[in-house]
Order: sequence, then structure tokens, then C-alpha cells
Amino acid sequence: MKIGAPKEIMPGEARVAMTPASAKELQKLGHECMIEAGAGMRAGFTDTAYSEAGVEVVDSADSLWSAAEVVAKVRPPTDEEAAKLREGQLLISFFWPAQNEALMEKAKDAGASVIAMDMVPRISRAQKMDALSSMANIAGYRAVIEAGNNFGRFFTGQVTAAGKVPPATVLIVGAGVAGLAAIGTSTSLGAITYAFDVRPEVAEQIESMGAEFVFLDFDESSQDGSATGGYAAPSSPEFQEKQLEKFRELAPDIDIVITTALIPGRPAPKLWTKDMVEMMKPGSVVIDLAAERGGNCELTVMDEKIVSENGVTIVGYTDFPSRMSTQSSTLYATNIRHMMTDLTPDKDGVINQNMEDDVIRGATVVHAREITFPPPPPKVKAIAAAPKKDKPKELTPEEKRAQEVAAFKAQTRSQVTLLAVGGALLLLLGLYAPASFMQHFIVFVLAIFVGFQVIWGVAHSLHTPLMAVTNGISSIIIVGALMQIGSGSWLVVLLAALSVFMAGINIFGGFLVTRRMLAMFQKS
Repeated sequence: MKIGAPKEIMPGEARVAMTPASAKELQKLGHECMIEAGAGMRAGFTDTAYSEAGVEVVDSADSLWSAAEVVAKVRPPTDEEAAKLREGQLLISFFWPAQNEALMEKAKDAGASVIAMDMVPRISRAQKMDALSSMANIAGYRAVIEAGNNFGRFFTGQVTAAGKVPPATVLIVGAGVAGLAAIGTSTSLGAITYAFDVRPEVAEQIESMGAEFVFLDFDESSQDGSATGGYAAPSSPEFQEKQLEKFRELAPDIDIVITTALIPGRPAPKLWTKDMVEMMKPGSVVIDLAAERGGNCELTVMDEKIVSENGVTIVGYTDFPSRMSTQSSTLYATNIRHMMTDLTPDKDGVINQNMEDDVIRGATVVHAREITFPPPPPKVKAIAAAPKKDKPKELTPEEKRAQEVAAFKAQTRSQVTLLAVGGALLLLLGLYAPASFMQHFIVFVLAIFVGFQVIWGVAHSLHTPLMAVTNGISSIIIVGALMQIGSGSWLVVLLAALSVFMAGINIFGGFLVTRRMLAMFQKS
């Protein structure tokens, strides 16, 4: 079948739904590829590159729409483009069916089928087609770059001859795909990064990326992410109030705020209020990735960059993926190609729109002159439910004290028992062993005891098998050498002193090196 990609006509849209690389893969499925002349220019793909990849370059959009049996787009079709749909034609694009009922009716009346890339179910098998995640990943990365472009300082801290530069402090609200991409970019640039999300199960993901999760002191049990397809669920008014209270506490110390919070089918929640902006330092930046749905910041103006009265820059751009058109076109075209792979199971160029398939059914919004939106829930959960964790019982001060006393008594009993048994064994041995043997044996036993006490008192983070063994041996050497320092021979005294010196270097040097290595993994 002929697959065509027209030029996007929405102002400012630089992406394209087909790249030379994706066209080659589509041809391996048995399809022919077409593209409108100049469609890929703004994304860095020339008509010559398409021709070399075996793609037919057509002069006009009308020619492409009339010849293509499958039309791949980025943005939803305009009314003018929807009028070009015909019987049996398949349109694959972002469609936003919940907001475009009239557009679905036009496609139904024309007899065309529509696959909405924004409706791909979020199940494991469909990740390769998840265009929302692909674009959100780019938006999160680009948001940090845009923040750096509008921020007057470095992200990372520096100590230079001209003075000390403090690191930027970044708060990312929402830890979905865009939020996690922003966290990764921010931490890699050296900023002190904080992140907040209403889903506590993402705290480990945030901390594993080097950011600090902002916890709320609130007892409300949140809905598990698996029940909402991985998205955040609406919060109670009490939770929202506690959340805003926490943000007001953080606002004076934050240099850059990136908000990504959206709930499907709802306006963006207002999380960064006017008074929070007023608390921020002059020169601070707010990047609102939810601007298209009203914005998470009260002062956001869609598609504009404004500066508040106190000098805070608020960016409400809605075209972050388009600002990285080469990368976003490559990822989106790959998502389209994977969708076509599922639609062409036999790789014979014949499309089989199997409505029993969870992914195809979930993404199809119009088919066979019927509106199939909303789809039934997928048979497979979006993500596995997070296991319930039992909270450890909080002990009262009296219970803690009783535990400490019991532990001290048990430790004392074990040590006294060991000393008593050891002393009795030494006395028993002394009755039969010669005096010269006992002198050296007692030195040996004391050295072992001291070495054990040295190792036992070390912090657990400094323990390694190698450190434990070498320090134990070094402790034995030191005790033995100290016993020989009083010898009458100057050679024995010299050797004993050298033994103490070198064994001491081994013990203390080992601790210093290990602590230094651990410090490399700690955030100062």
C-alpha cells in the first residue's frame, strides 16, 4: 500500500511523520512511500535524501492525499485536510478524540479509518508505539535547556579564581516521562534537583536519578498508578492544600521550576500560584509544560514568554518537541513504523486492522463508518500494581529505651561469658604448657582481641572483606611489635618500630581511602 506523509501546515510545526530511515523500514514491510516536497526540510531531511531512500516526492498536498492509501501526520488534520479523506483511507496521527468529536464525525462520514497515536494504550507491548512518551521525553529534556537559556547562572556549582558560583536549585513538579527526562537532564548538568509527584511509588525512580523526592507529611492513601495507566489520579482538596503549603515553603529557595502535571481529559491543575512566583528570587525561571491545557502556573500565557513584576521569567511554549524537530521526527517516525509493523503482520504490504488486538483497538477511534472511541479497557494492566508495604510499627520512647537496655544487657552477658570461658581455658592451658610458650600465646590472644575490637568499632559502610582481614592482621602485628619494643636488642627495637609504623599506615590509610571512595557516591 502507498503510505504518504504531507507537510504539516500548522504554524510553527517543524516535525514530519516520515524520515528517510523509517521509509526504508516501511518498504521492507512491502509498502510504497510518498512524501510532499519540502515536508522534511524544517526537520533537516531534504527531498534528495528521501529520493535516495526510495521515497516518491510529490509536488502538492492534494496529489499526496489523493494517491496515498495511508496518510501519516503529526498534528490532527485541519478541516481542509479532513475534507480530503476518502472511503477506505487510513489516517495515522495525533488526534485527541475527546476534544475533536466533530473531526471524528467527518472521518466517519468520509468512510476513512483513524488511528490516534495519542490513544496507544500504555502497556508493555505498546511501548515501541507510545508517541506520547517519545514526545514527552523530548519536551522534558528541552524544558531544562530552555530554562538554562533564560537563567542567568550556571547549573553546576563552580569554584574559580574569580569566586565561588553556587549551583542552581531546580524543582520539577510531576515525575511522568517528561518529568523524569527533566530530572535526568538537570542532575547531569550539576543542579541541585528536587522533584515532587503525588504517586509515592515514583520516589525510588527519582532518587535513583540523583534528585531528592519532596515528601509531604500527609496520611492520605494515594491511588496506585496501575489503576490509572501510570498517570496521576486527582487528589483530595486537603492533599492539594498541603501540597501548595509545601511549595510555598520551597519557593524562596528555588531558582528554576519545571511543571509537568497533567491528568488526561482534565484542565491542568494550578500548582504554582501567583504568590509563589512573587516569593521567588529575581532572575528565576518557570517552565510550564502544561501550558496547552491552561498551565500549572497561574501566570502562564500559552505560547508566550513573560516576565513577572519581580523579575521571574515564565515560559508557556507548547512546541518543545518541535523545537528539536530532527530528534522528535526521528522518534515519532519510528513510532509510526512500529504501528505499521503491527498492522502488516505478514510483511506483504497488506494492512490487517485487527480489532481484537489490544493496541490496534485501543488506538483506533474511527473504523468501518463507526466511531470506536472510547475503547474498552485493555485486557492487560498498564503497569503492575505496586506491592503493599507494611509500615513498621512506631515505638514509644519507653519501648525504645527498653529495647536499648535489653540489647546492652545481652551484649554484656555475651562478652562476660566469652571472657570467663577464655580466662578458664588460658588457666587450664597454663597448668600444662611451658612458660615460654604461654608468654607468646598470651601476646597472640591479646593481639586477636584488640584486632577484633578495632574492626567491631568501624562503621558498617567501611566494612569490606579485604579491609576486615588486613586490619585484623595489622592489629596483631602492632600488638606483637609493642611487646617487643622493650627488648634489649637495638635491632629488635628497630624492627618493632618499623612494624608499628607500616601496620599503622595500612590501617589508617585503608580507612581514609575507603571513606574517600564512599564520598564519591554521596551528594554534598
